[in-house]
Amino acid sequence: MIEELLPAPVAAAEAFDDPEAALKGLYPQEEAAIALAVPDRRSEFATARWCARRAMGALGLPPVPLLSSTRGAPQWPVGVVGSMTHCAGYRAAAVSRSADFMALGIDAEPNGPLPAGILEVISLERERAWVRALGSARRQVHWDRVLFSAKESVFKVWYPLTRRELDFNEAEIEIEPDAGTFSARLLVPAPEVAGNALEAIAGRWMCREDLVITAIALHRPAGQRPWTHRSSSAHAFPGSSSPPT
Repeated sequence: MIEELLPAPVAAAEAFDDPEAALKGLYPQEEAAIALAVPDRRSEFATARWCARRAMGALGLPPVPLLSSTRGAPQWPVGVVGSMTHCAGYRAAAVSRSADFMALGIDAEPNGPLPAGILEVISLERERAWVRALGSARRQVHWDRVLFSAKESVFKVWYPLTRRELDFNEAEIEIEPDAGTFSARLLVPAPEVAGNALEAIAGRWMCREDLVITAIALHRPAGQRPWTHRSSSAHAFPGSSSPPT
C-alpha cells in the first residue's frame, strides 16, 4: 500500500505480521540494542528493519545494521535517507538515495479515534475545526488520526534536516480529503535546508485496511549535491552521500 504514496525512485516495503525471518535477520548490534526489550518491541523493531533492508535491496544497496540515535531516529548509511513506521498489525520502511531526496517521512496508525484528550494536545484550533467538520461528513475516516499521522511524518522529515525538535503546535496541517494530500505550514522561523528556506512541507495520505498512512518525500533541488558526512562508524556506498541521521 505505502508505495502508492511515494514517488519513484523511492523504494518501500511493508509487512502485516512479523515473519520469523525478520527476527532471525537481526545483526548482533541490533540484537544488543533490544536485548532488554519486551517481545512486542522486539518484533516491531526487527520487522521494520527487515522491511528497510528489503527496500534497500530494491535500490541495489547491500544490507547493513540499522541502529537508532539517542533521539530514536534510524541511523541510515551514508548516501541513504529513509523512514520506518510500525503500529499494530503493520510495519513499513521507505528508502531512497540522498542524491534524489533530502528526507523521507512515513507513519502508520490504526484508523480509530485518538485517546481522549490527545487531540487537544497535538492540534491547533483551526485543525480541530476541520477535524470536526470532516468527521461529521465522512465518518469512515478518523480525521484526528490523519492529523496525528501527518504531524508524525512531518517531524520525521524535519528532525534529520534541522536537528531541532518541532512541537505539535509548530506545524499547521491542512488536509485535502478528495485528493489524498496534505500540507504542513511551519509556524517557526524557516530554517535553511540545502540553500532553501523550509517553510512548508507537502505529503500524501490514505485510509485502507483499517489503517491511516501518511508519507512525505522531500525532493532534492535539481543540480544540488547532497552534503557529505562520513564517520568511522558509517557505511558508505560508492558515489553517494547524505547528511547524518
